[in-house]
Amino acid sequence: MTISRRRLLSNSAILPAGMAVTAAPALAEADPLKFVLIGDWGRMGHDNQVDVANQMGKTAAEFGSVYTVSMGDNFYENGVAGVDDPQWQSSFEKIYTAASLQSPWKIILGNHDYRGNVQAQLDYSKTSSRWRLPARYYQETTTLPDGGKADFFYLDTSPFIQRYIGTKVDISGQDSQLQLEWLDAALGASTAQWKIVIGHHPIYTVVTGQDHDEPDLISRLDPVLCKHKVLIYINGHDHCLQVVNQGGIAYVTNGAGSQVYQPVAKREGFCSGAHGFMTVALTSQKLDFALIDMTGETIYTQTITPA
Repeated sequence: MTISRRRLLSNSAILPAGMAVTAAPALAEADPLKFVLIGDWGRMGHDNQVDVANQMGKTAAEFGSVYTVSMGDNFYENGVAGVDDPQWQSSFEKIYTAASLQSPWKIILGNHDYRGNVQAQLDYSKTSSRWRLPARYYQETTTLPDGGKADFFYLDTSPFIQRYIGTKVDISGQDSQLQLEWLDAALGASTAQWKIVIGHHPIYTVVTGQDHDEPDLISRLDPVLCKHKVLIYINGHDHCLQVVNQGGIAYVTNGAGSQVYQPVAKREGFCSGAHGFMTVALTSQKLDFALIDMTGETIYTQTITPA
Protein backbone atom coordinates (compact mmCIF):
# COMPACT_ATOMS: atom_id res chain seq x y z
CA MET A 1 0.00 0.00 0.00
CA THR A 2 1.33 3.46 -0.87
CA ILE A 3 0.01 6.77 0.37
CA SER A 4 0.67 10.06 -1.42
CA ARG A 5 1.30 13.19 0.62
CA ARG A 6 3.39 16.33 0.23
CA ARG A 7 6.96 14.97 0.19
CA LEU A 8 5.58 11.40 0.13
CA LEU A 9 5.51 9.82 -3.31
CA SER A 10 3.91 6.73 -4.81
CA ASN A 11 5.83 3.66 -5.90
CA SER A 12 5.85 4.70 -9.56
CA ALA A 13 9.13 4.19 -11.38
CA ILE A 14 11.59 7.10 -11.37
CA LEU A 15 13.71 7.60 -14.46
CA PRO A 16 17.37 8.56 -13.94
CA ALA A 17 17.82 12.34 -14.06
CA GLY A 18 19.36 13.78 -17.18
CA MET A 19 18.78 10.73 -19.38
CA ALA A 20 19.89 11.60 -22.90
CA VAL A 21 19.32 9.86 -26.23
CA THR A 22 22.85 8.53 -26.79
CA ALA A 23 24.44 5.20 -27.49
CA ALA A 24 26.23 5.23 -24.13
CA PRO A 25 24.59 3.07 -21.41
CA ALA A 26 23.19 4.80 -18.32
CA LEU A 27 25.20 4.46 -15.12
CA ALA A 28 23.77 1.94 -12.67
CA GLU A 29 22.05 3.40 -9.63
CA ALA A 30 23.95 2.80 -6.40
CA ASP A 31 22.56 0.12 -4.11
CA PRO A 32 20.63 1.45 -1.10
CA LEU A 33 21.52 1.00 2.54
CA LYS A 34 19.28 -1.84 3.74
CA PHE A 35 18.35 -2.81 7.28
CA VAL A 36 15.57 -4.49 9.27
CA LEU A 37 13.76 -3.27 12.38
CA ILE A 38 11.85 -5.11 15.11
CA GLY A 39 10.05 -3.97 18.24
CA ASP A 40 8.70 -5.38 21.49
CA TRP A 41 10.16 -8.83 21.16
CA GLY A 42 11.89 -10.33 24.23
CA ARG A 43 9.59 -13.11 25.50
CA MET A 44 11.89 -16.14 25.77
CA GLY A 45 10.54 -17.44 22.45
CA HIS A 46 6.86 -17.21 23.38
CA ASP A 47 4.03 -15.37 21.60
CA ASN A 48 5.41 -16.20 18.14
CA GLN A 49 8.75 -14.54 18.87
CA VAL A 50 10.56 -17.49 17.27
CA ASP A 51 8.36 -17.41 14.16
CA VAL A 52 8.98 -13.68 13.67
CA ALA A 53 12.71 -14.15 14.28
CA ASN A 54 12.95 -16.97 11.73
CA GLN A 55 11.15 -15.00 9.03
CA MET A 56 13.14 -11.86 9.79
CA GLY A 57 16.32 -13.87 9.31
CA LYS A 58 15.13 -15.16 5.94
CA THR A 59 14.01 -11.71 4.80
CA ALA A 60 17.22 -10.07 6.01
CA ALA A 61 19.27 -12.55 3.98
CA GLU A 62 17.21 -12.12 0.80
CA PHE A 63 16.95 -8.35 1.24
CA GLY A 64 20.64 -7.80 2.01
CA SER A 65 20.21 -6.22 5.44
CA VAL A 66 23.44 -4.93 6.99
CA TYR A 67 22.14 -4.36 10.51
CA THR A 68 19.06 -4.62 12.76
CA VAL A 69 17.35 -1.91 14.79
CA SER A 70 15.47 -2.78 17.99
CA MET A 71 12.62 -0.46 18.90
CA GLY A 72 12.81 -1.27 22.63
CA ASP A 73 11.00 -3.45 25.16
CA ASN A 74 13.84 -5.86 24.61
CA PHE A 75 12.98 -8.03 27.65
CA TYR A 76 9.54 -8.68 29.16
CA GLU A 77 8.15 -8.11 31.64
CA ASN A 78 10.82 -6.53 33.80
CA GLY A 79 13.96 -6.01 31.73
CA VAL A 80 17.12 -7.82 32.77
CA ALA A 81 18.73 -8.12 36.20
CA GLY A 82 22.31 -7.97 34.96
CA VAL A 83 24.69 -8.84 32.13
CA ASP A 84 24.51 -12.51 33.17
CA ASP A 85 20.68 -12.67 33.23
CA PRO A 86 19.50 -15.90 31.50
CA GLN A 87 17.22 -13.82 29.28
CA TRP A 88 20.20 -12.71 27.20
CA GLN A 89 20.28 -16.28 25.95
CA SER A 90 16.61 -17.27 26.10
CA SER A 91 15.23 -14.05 24.53
CA PHE A 92 18.08 -12.87 22.31
CA GLU A 93 21.14 -14.99 21.57
CA LYS A 94 19.28 -18.30 21.07
CA ILE A 95 16.35 -16.73 19.20
CA TYR A 96 17.95 -14.51 16.55
CA THR A 97 20.35 -17.16 15.28
CA ALA A 98 20.20 -16.58 11.50
CA ALA A 99 23.51 -15.64 9.93
CA SER A 100 21.85 -12.53 8.48
CA LEU A 101 21.08 -11.28 12.02
CA GLN A 102 24.63 -11.60 13.38
CA SER A 103 25.46 -8.10 12.17
CA PRO A 104 25.12 -5.13 14.57
CA TRP A 105 21.90 -4.56 16.48
CA LYS A 106 21.28 -0.87 17.16
CA ILE A 107 19.27 -0.76 20.37
CA ILE A 108 16.95 1.64 22.14
CA LEU A 109 15.20 1.21 25.49
CA GLY A 110 11.50 0.69 26.16
CA ASN A 111 9.41 1.10 29.28
CA HIS A 112 9.71 -2.59 30.17
CA ASP A 113 13.48 -2.27 30.02
CA TYR A 114 13.16 0.49 32.62
CA ARG A 115 11.55 -2.01 34.99
CA GLY A 116 14.91 -3.77 35.19
CA ASN A 117 18.61 -2.94 35.14
CA VAL A 118 19.10 -0.44 32.32
CA GLN A 119 22.82 -0.18 32.99
CA ALA A 120 23.16 -3.91 32.29
CA GLN A 121 21.80 -3.35 28.77
CA LEU A 122 24.38 -0.59 28.27
CA ASP A 123 27.14 -2.81 29.68
CA TYR A 124 26.21 -5.78 27.47
CA SER A 125 27.49 -3.72 24.53
CA LYS A 126 31.02 -4.15 25.92
CA THR A 127 30.95 -7.94 25.62
CA SER A 128 28.54 -8.65 22.76
CA SER A 129 29.63 -8.80 19.14
CA ARG A 130 26.32 -7.34 17.94
CA TRP A 131 24.47 -5.56 20.79
CA ARG A 132 25.03 -1.79 20.32
CA LEU A 133 23.63 0.51 23.00
CA PRO A 134 26.29 3.21 23.55
CA ALA A 135 24.01 5.51 25.58
CA ARG A 136 20.36 5.93 26.53
CA TYR A 137 19.99 8.22 23.51
CA TYR A 138 22.46 8.85 20.71
CA GLN A 139 23.05 9.95 17.12
CA GLU A 140 24.72 8.12 14.25
CA THR A 141 25.75 9.62 10.93
CA THR A 142 25.87 7.15 8.05
CA THR A 143 27.37 7.63 4.59
CA LEU A 144 25.03 5.97 2.11
CA PRO A 145 26.35 3.81 -0.76
CA ASP A 146 25.57 6.61 -3.25
CA GLY A 147 27.56 9.14 -1.20
CA GLY A 148 24.63 10.79 0.55
CA LYS A 149 24.31 11.22 4.30
CA ALA A 150 21.71 10.06 6.80
CA ASP A 151 21.54 11.10 10.44
CA PHE A 152 19.82 8.64 12.76
CA PHE A 153 18.60 9.85 16.15
CA TYR A 154 17.94 7.03 18.61
CA LEU A 155 15.78 8.36 21.47
CA ASP A 156 14.96 7.27 25.01
CA THR A 157 11.27 8.15 25.20
CA SER A 158 10.26 6.60 28.55
CA PRO A 159 11.49 9.62 30.59
CA PHE A 160 9.02 11.81 28.67
CA ILE A 161 5.98 9.82 29.83
CA GLN A 162 4.55 11.43 32.96
CA ARG A 163 2.39 8.46 33.97
CA TYR A 164 5.53 6.42 34.70
CA ILE A 165 6.62 8.67 37.55
CA GLY A 166 6.55 6.69 40.81
CA THR A 167 5.88 3.34 39.10
CA LYS A 168 7.94 0.23 38.37
CA VAL A 169 9.08 1.98 35.20
CA ASP A 170 11.91 3.71 37.04
CA ILE A 171 12.67 6.87 35.08
CA SER A 172 13.93 8.70 38.17
CA GLY A 173 17.03 10.77 37.49
CA GLN A 174 16.41 11.02 33.75
CA ASP A 175 16.19 14.56 32.33
CA SER A 176 13.81 14.55 29.36
CA GLN A 177 14.26 18.30 28.81
CA LEU A 178 18.02 17.86 28.42
CA GLN A 179 17.39 15.11 25.87
CA LEU A 180 14.91 17.29 23.99
CA GLU A 181 17.38 20.19 23.87
CA TRP A 182 20.07 17.79 22.60
CA LEU A 183 17.76 16.57 19.84
CA ASP A 184 16.72 20.09 18.85
CA ALA A 185 20.35 21.18 18.58
CA ALA A 186 21.49 18.01 16.77
CA LEU A 187 18.66 18.18 14.22
CA GLY A 188 19.40 21.85 13.68
CA ALA A 189 23.08 21.14 13.06
CA SER A 190 22.44 18.24 10.68
CA THR A 191 23.18 18.80 7.00
CA ALA A 192 22.27 15.22 6.00
CA GLN A 193 19.66 14.51 3.33
CA TRP A 194 17.86 12.32 5.86
CA LYS A 195 17.02 12.94 9.51
CA ILE A 196 15.48 9.71 10.79
CA VAL A 197 14.17 9.67 14.36
CA ILE A 198 13.58 6.40 16.22
CA GLY A 199 11.91 6.08 19.63
CA HIS A 200 10.06 3.44 21.61
CA HIS A 201 6.76 5.22 22.19
CA PRO A 202 4.41 6.34 19.41
CA ILE A 203 3.47 9.94 18.82
CA TYR A 204 0.38 9.42 16.64
CA THR A 205 -1.31 6.09 15.95
CA VAL A 206 -4.20 4.91 13.84
CA VAL A 207 -5.84 3.45 16.94
CA THR A 208 -5.67 6.70 19.01
CA GLY A 209 -6.67 6.91 22.66
CA GLN A 210 -4.96 6.03 25.94
CA ASP A 211 -1.63 4.19 25.63
CA HIS A 212 -1.69 4.58 21.84
CA ASP A 213 -1.26 8.26 20.97
CA GLU A 214 1.15 9.76 23.52
CA PRO A 215 0.10 13.24 24.67
CA ASP A 216 3.48 13.90 26.30
CA LEU A 217 5.25 13.30 22.98
CA ILE A 218 2.62 15.15 20.95
CA SER A 219 3.14 18.24 23.08
CA ARG A 220 6.94 18.13 23.43
CA LEU A 221 8.64 15.90 20.84
CA ASP A 222 6.45 16.35 17.78
CA PRO A 223 7.00 20.15 17.52
CA VAL A 224 10.76 19.53 17.32
CA LEU A 225 10.30 17.00 14.51
CA CYS A 226 8.06 19.40 12.61
CA LYS A 227 10.44 22.32 13.17
CA HIS A 228 13.33 20.43 11.58
CA LYS A 229 11.25 18.83 8.79
CA VAL A 230 11.85 15.26 9.88
CA LEU A 231 10.11 12.99 7.36
CA ILE A 232 9.80 9.77 9.35
CA TYR A 233 9.47 8.77 13.01
CA ILE A 234 9.63 5.04 13.78
CA ASN A 235 8.52 3.52 17.09
CA GLY A 236 7.42 0.35 18.85
CA HIS A 237 5.38 0.04 22.10
CA ASP A 238 1.97 -0.47 20.49
CA HIS A 239 1.88 -4.21 19.75
CA CYS A 240 0.86 -4.03 16.10
CA LEU A 241 1.93 -2.51 12.77
CA GLN A 242 0.64 0.96 11.90
CA VAL A 243 1.32 3.93 9.63
CA VAL A 244 -0.08 7.44 10.01
CA ASN A 245 0.88 10.10 7.43
CA GLN A 246 0.24 13.49 8.94
CA GLY A 247 1.74 16.97 8.47
CA GLY A 248 4.44 15.68 6.13
CA ILE A 249 5.70 13.05 8.60
CA ALA A 250 5.26 9.29 8.37
CA TYR A 251 4.64 7.94 11.88
CA VAL A 252 5.39 4.21 11.73
CA THR A 253 4.59 1.82 14.59
CA ASN A 254 6.61 -1.40 14.50
CA GLY A 255 5.85 -3.20 17.76
CA ALA A 256 4.85 -6.67 16.58
CA GLY A 257 7.93 -8.74 17.38
CA SER A 258 6.09 -11.08 19.75
CA GLN A 259 2.77 -10.44 21.53
CA VAL A 260 0.20 -8.55 19.41
CA TYR A 261 -3.41 -7.39 19.52
CA GLN A 262 -5.95 -6.64 16.80
CA PRO A 263 -6.15 -2.83 16.40
CA VAL A 264 -9.29 -0.96 15.44
CA ALA A 265 -8.55 2.09 13.29
CA LYS A 266 -9.99 5.41 14.42
CA ARG A 267 -7.73 7.64 12.32
CA GLU A 268 -6.89 7.45 8.60
CA GLY A 269 -3.92 5.21 7.96
CA PHE A 270 -2.82 1.59 7.94
CA CYS A 271 -2.97 -0.89 10.81
CA SER A 272 -2.61 -4.63 11.24
CA GLY A 273 -2.48 -7.02 14.17
CA ALA A 274 -0.07 -9.33 12.33
CA HIS A 275 3.16 -10.42 13.97
CA GLY A 276 6.00 -8.92 11.98
CA PHE A 277 8.80 -6.46 11.42
CA MET A 278 9.97 -3.70 9.08
CA THR A 279 12.54 -3.23 6.31
CA VAL A 280 14.14 0.01 5.09
CA ALA A 281 16.06 0.64 1.87
CA LEU A 282 17.66 4.09 1.82
CA THR A 283 19.45 6.21 -0.79
CA SER A 284 20.00 9.96 -0.90
CA GLN A 285 16.97 10.17 -3.20
CA LYS A 286 14.37 8.04 -1.45
CA LEU A 287 13.46 5.87 1.52
CA ASP A 288 11.48 2.71 0.82
CA PHE A 289 10.00 0.90 3.80
CA ALA A 290 7.87 -2.20 4.13
CA LEU A 291 5.97 -3.95 6.89
CA ILE A 292 6.28 -7.73 6.64
CA ASP A 293 4.37 -10.38 8.57
CA MET A 294 5.79 -13.57 10.05
CA THR A 295 4.83 -15.59 6.97
CA GLY A 296 6.99 -13.32 4.79
CA GLU A 297 4.09 -11.45 3.19
CA THR A 298 4.63 -7.75 2.56
CA ILE A 299 1.49 -6.10 3.94
CA TYR A 300 2.38 -2.41 3.46
CA THR A 301 4.93 -0.40 1.47
CA GLN A 302 5.66 3.29 1.16
CA THR A 303 8.25 5.50 -0.53
CA ILE A 304 9.34 8.80 0.98
CA THR A 305 11.45 11.41 -0.81
CA PRO A 306 13.27 14.43 0.64
CA ALA A 307 11.65 17.84 0.32
